[in-house]
Amino acid sequence: QVQLVESGGGLVQPGGSLRLSCAASGRSFSTYGMGWFRQAPGKEREFVARISQSGISSVYADSVKGRFTISRDNVKNTVFLQMNSLKAEDTAVYYCAVHISGYYLSASAYKYWGQGTQVTVSS
Repeated sequence: QVQLVESGGGLVQPGGSLRLSCAASGRSFSTYGMGWFRQAPGKEREFVARISQSGISSVYADSVKGRFTISRDNVKNTVFLQMNSLKAEDTAVYYCAVHISGYYLSASAYKYWGQGTQVTVSS
């Protein structure tokens, strides 16, 4: 069992930055890949980024590549999402989740979702 708690969301102007955190409970954090997803009103939950167990490799959705960076601290059991050059279309609730198995782009490959943190990009 893993519990996840996201934080760091808020209101930011276009072009601004935010850093999201996802704190995980449990001793096996470093054995799991971790992902970030987001869901805008009226839209399906979509993949944002995924990081490997060690933190060496990561993958990103095309829409955030070059602007967002995922990282993790296995000592503090925390995964981060640094978001730069934010756009209005980045507005969504952001969720972290544990990648259990399967294709990393699919939400069905993840388990133990956090409650989400709202990110609003607006002037």
